[in-house]
Amino acid sequence: MLDLAEDLLRWVEEGRGFAVATVVGVTGSAPRGPGAALAVDSEGTVIGSVSGGCVEGAVYELCAQALRDGRSVVEQFGYDDEDAFAVGLTCGGTIEVLVTPVTADAPARGLLRSALAAAAEAAPVALVRVAAGPPELLGGALLVRPTGAGEGTLGGTPELAAAAVAQARPLLEAGSTGTIAVGEDGSYCPGGLTLLVETSTPPPRMIVFGAVDFAAALVRAGKLLGYHVTVCDARPVFATRARHPEADEVVVDWPHRYLRRTTTDARTALCVLTHDAKFDVPLLQEALRLPVAFVGAMGSRRTHEDRARRLREAGVSEAELARLRSPIGLDLGARTAGETALSIAAEIVATRRGGTGTPLTGSASPIHHEERESGALLTRGAVRSTPRTG
Repeated sequence: MLDLAEDLLRWVEEGRGFAVATVVGVTGSAPRGPGAALAVDSEGTVIGSVSGGCVEGAVYELCAQALRDGRSVVEQFGYDDEDAFAVGLTCGGTIEVLVTPVTADAPARGLLRSALAAAAEAAPVALVRVAAGPPELLGGALLVRPTGAGEGTLGGTPELAAAAVAQARPLLEAGSTGTIAVGEDGSYCPGGLTLLVETSTPPPRMIVFGAVDFAAALVRAGKLLGYHVTVCDARPVFATRARHPEADEVVVDWPHRYLRRTTTDARTALCVLTHDAKFDVPLLQEALRLPVAFVGAMGSRRTHEDRARRLREAGVSEAELARLRSPIGLDLGARTAGETALSIAAEIVATRRGGTGTPLTGSASPIHHEERESGALLTRGAVRSTPRTG
């Protein structure tokens, strides 16, 4: 639901009634993960998607029915071996979809408006709903912010709400959407309730060091992947808004000094394109000691060997050096700036998603890597989640 925040917030403010279908579970190969949503308003307008087209017609009908009868339902869609043209996922997986009506007088409408408003402004917020459990609990919603108690109700005990808040916070901190299993009394026992935790956080950061020609192409690729992109260079003649108009920020500063004073987190990607030792070495000394998602550096293999030698001499450990992706990018045979940016972006995605970077043709590995976790028992401390990109 939160991935449709801007449109749904407009519908709420216009007083429209609508129903939202949200993916709450995935088994096997499926095009979209938990949190993907499709919404239908009272006039039949559709936004969003839960499957990339496979079951959208059937989900549309479920939303229309929910608007008519005012009841939340959970429906499962899977592949039909006997009739590939029947309603189902022809990619072979199974998804569970929670359909929730949001009428003009729905008790949770005000709470949903708060959640949607926060998500539309990229403020950190989590929305918790019952994805599996007694039908009377399917319509509840709980809003969780980084601090404070939860807002709203799941319709159960206070212990359930407290457990939901406690379990939602780690997902919110990680910027992930996933499901957790709890008992109706708030205990962490399997076989009770399954809660969907949707999170909205500010987009992850990509910091591109070196305002070279390749940087402009990488900025475009980073924006396509949903990153908030900063370009940093100590040379004011290169670090200009005119050269990098699509960047969210252009900073003139020594790279290592800027990295020390800026904010990074476990989702941040750092791309070093300067391939100049006076910039690279002090910068990578800082970068390789930060708990970020990705650190890559451009340059030839000879440049990499020289850079690695200098970093060792500067005190960088072998474990720290092993985190460095250099030469940066996957082997695509790239030559142009755009092709090089694509190869870098591809490596960032592969690192984030656990991909191999090998062709899917002839490969026996899963296309959607989340299915490696499918069927896992969700107990205390075990969360099935899908990181967001912003």
